[in-house]
Amino acid sequence: MTEQTPFALPSRNDKLIEFLKSRRSNLAKSMEEPGPNSEVLEEILTIGTRVPDHRKLAPWRFIVFEGGSRQKIGAHLGSVFKKKNPDMPVDRVIFESERFLRAPVIVGVVSSPVDCVRGTPEWEQRLSSAAVCYNICLAAQAHGYGAQWLTEWYAYDVDILSELGLSEKEQIAGFIYMGTPSLASLPRQRPVLAPLITKY
Repeated sequence: MTEQTPFALPSRNDKLIEFLKSRRSNLAKSMEEPGPNSEVLEEILTIGTRVPDHRKLAPWRFIVFEGGSRQKIGAHLGSVFKKKNPDMPVDRVIFESERFLRAPVIVGVVSSPVDCVRGTPEWEQRLSSAAVCYNICLAAQAHGYGAQWLTEWYAYDVDILSELGLSEKEQIAGFIYMGTPSLASLPRQRPVLAPLITKY
């Protein structure tokens, strides 16, 4: 049995605070090679799973797209899009077929709820999958890569989900695009906090 290192008591981490205060997504279309290699990707995904997970169900799994698999799923995207949108111009079909070429590594996070006789609600399991998506983004950026969490139409298309092997109860929580950003992330307006807070 592997002996685990005890979790250290929290202490203030100014570098981490500044990272979280300034964190912004990197646009997938601005990502270039290299992306994380297999060793780094494994570490990123391992960090990604360190999220709240009631009863340790691990109600998520990953689909990794890199190399030629990006063209393979892209061809399927283009075919499905053309079939369902026959009046769209050819250049739009090509655009859709190249969505998975925007970054060198894409991870599909699949929300895969587990039947739990002890009653962990499916909603909690879905939320855990969303936490995984965000944690992967943080881990990728902490490793020096750009990251963006997207869904877009193909995350909800039954033909695409069937091609990816999802069961009826599974859903795509997000596609996380990772690579080396060619452009810095632009600032964006953040919500004013006060109107969002209610004190009970």
